[in-house]
Amino acid sequence: MMNEVAVLEIGREATYMILKTAGPVMMAGMIVGLAISLFQALTTIQEMTLTFVPKILVILLAIVVFLPFMMTTMIEFTQSLFDRIAAGG
Repeated sequence: MMNEVAVLEIGREATYMILKTAGPVMMAGMIVGLAISLFQALTTIQEMTLTFVPKILVILLAIVVFLPFMMTTMIEFTQSLFDRIAAGG
C-alpha cells in the first residue's frame, strides 16, 4: 500500500531523472542557439535556416553522445521503481 509520501518521492525522483537525462541535450541546443543568435546579431544575417540546421545537427550529435548515460539513468530508475513495486510499495 502506497501512501502520499511514497507517491511524492517517486514523483520527485521521476522529475529529477527527466532533468538529468534531458539536461545535456537541452544545454547543447541552448548553447548553439545562443551562439547562432550572437552571430546573427553581429552580422545582421536573419536567415531562418541558419538557426534550425545547426541546432538540429548538434542536438542529434548530443543525443548520440549522451545516449549511454541517458539509458543507464533510465534503467536504474526503472529498476528501482520495479523493486518498490515488488516490495509492495
